[in-house]
Amino acid sequence: MIRPLSRTALALDIVGAGVLFLLLTPLSLAFYGPSTGSLAVQGAAAAAVIGAGLLMFGGVAIGRLSPALALIAAWLGAVLQMLAGFGPLPIDLAILLVLYATSAWGSRTVLWWGFGSALFGGLVAAVFLVVVSGASFGTGTGWDQLTAGTLLLALSILALGFAWVCGLLWRVVLRARRTRSAQLQAESLAAEEQERVRIARDMHDIVAHSLAVVIAQADGARYAAAVKPEMATEALGTIAQTARGALSDVRLLLTQLRHRQGDGPQPTLADLETLFAQVRQAGIEPRITVDPTPPGEPPGAIQLAVYRILQEALTNAIRHGDGAVDVHLAWLPDRVEIQVRNAVGSASSQPSGGHGVIGMRERAQLVGGTLQAEREGAQFVVRATLPIGEGA
Repeated sequence: MIRPLSRTALALDIVGAGVLFLLLTPLSLAFYGPSTGSLAVQGAAAAAVIGAGLLMFGGVAIGRLSPALALIAAWLGAVLQMLAGFGPLPIDLAILLVLYATSAWGSRTVLWWGFGSALFGGLVAAVFLVVVSGASFGTGTGWDQLTAGTLLLALSILALGFAWVCGLLWRVVLRARRTRSAQLQAESLAAEEQERVRIARDMHDIVAHSLAVVIAQADGARYAAAVKPEMATEALGTIAQTARGALSDVRLLLTQLRHRQGDGPQPTLADLETLFAQVRQAGIEPRITVDPTPPGEPPGAIQLAVYRILQEALTNAIRHGDGAVDVHLAWLPDRVEIQVRNAVGSASSQPSGGHGVIGMRERAQLVGGTLQAEREGAQFVVRATLPIGEGA
């Protein structure tokens, strides 16, 4: 019965209804009020018009707040007007405004009650004008009265129905706006979620790989310190260098997250040798095969995907591997195939899932490729196929 409405909107509706009441009620009394009869009769007629106007424009004032109550008030005002013997008056503009409100802001039930009121109200108005007011054409015979009634019925329904249809159109516009707003909000949330996933993926690739190298170097330095101090010093230098690089990458990602800037510099194929060097320093010797070599300059997205997939696969080899790791890249005219194999011990917990594998799979899917990561006997194998197109 009561819709949520701001105080400002309610105040504007009340003021607007009051202004219309003050303008149209004197016109109704001046041009349509009785000019003959006793003062008591004239006073009663004026009171009826004023009362009907108060009811009708009271409905206009609460049209957006409660369309159902507004429709009831309009019907009461119309009935009071007909009981007083008045035909159409300027104050009847309020009925059109209330019908507009029922279809524009009313519930589904109120919407159809407004439609029924437009049809039934048109019928009542036509019958009242013909039977009570005596409206007719020609000599006033039965046929003339039927013709006049039919014409008045059509005009009444058209007038009332036009107001109801206008409100229905505005209802459609409001619903379209809400739908568009919800769509834009959903798209914004989806874009934000994709951005969070991208940054989380980059953070995982950078931090996991760097920590794996640091842990391997720290373990090696601890055992080498008692035998070859110079190896411990070299390991500490590698740890410092790896940590600085990771810190720089993390700061770049945090800057993107805070200021919504562009992607910034991303790794390319030229950075693979640095990646392989870090793996060697961690005690894992990668055996690298590139056959065939890239026929040209691959797209930047493909280079980034190849780098991140290899970085995560080699990180897993450092953390869970047992010995060397085989890396094979095949740059075919329309795709690049990646295969990374590393031996795992019988008690190793080489993961077949987790954030690392999920991140590699997402990297492949982002460029339209596929990735599989699974254990095959004593080896853990990562296979990826990334399309690069004929023009790469």
